[in-house]
Amino acid sequence: MLLSILRNGLIAGLIVGIPMIVVAVTLGDKAPTGNLGVLIGYTTMLVALSVIFLAVKRHRDVVNGGVIKFLPAFLMGLGISAVAGILYVLAWEATLALTGLDFGAFYTEHLIEAATARGASEAELAAEMEKAQAFAKMYANPLFRMPITFTEILPVGVIVSLVSALLLRNSRFMPARAAA
Repeated sequence: MLLSILRNGLIAGLIVGIPMIVVAVTLGDKAPTGNLGVLIGYTTMLVALSVIFLAVKRHRDVVNGGVIKFLPAFLMGLGISAVAGILYVLAWEATLALTGLDFGAFYTEHLIEAATARGASEAELAAEMEKAQAFAKMYANPLFRMPITFTEILPVGVIVSLVSALLLRNSRFMPARAAA
């Protein structure tokens, strides 16, 4: 099972990581940001982590003879998510290194623009600026940034693992086809 977790986690990690690097490097400042960027990012994560369902189903049907309990299926999904998450973090770090993007400054600017757009007072703007600058300073530290990045993909992996385990524990759900 460990080999399957590593192999499928690698596949999912590459599916989510390579497009991130390619889009950031090729489009640079024109890369999607805001809600569109979030939508594209999480859709890519969901597509990549659909590998969990396929891996658990294959393990159930081929290795276990058509049966898998919830906990082993869920843990397999979490393992794949962890491997994919590590590759996602490495891809983000590569993206930052290749593009020279200062995400902390970018995010700070975004927060200040949002506060200004909603009509924040001078005092609220100053407080928002202080919070944003504190975040940017912390985000510059990889020991802070990497776990934060990992927590972006982890909830998606947990949800896909949970749904996959719940569905595939029922051996009548998408049963293996008999060889012709």
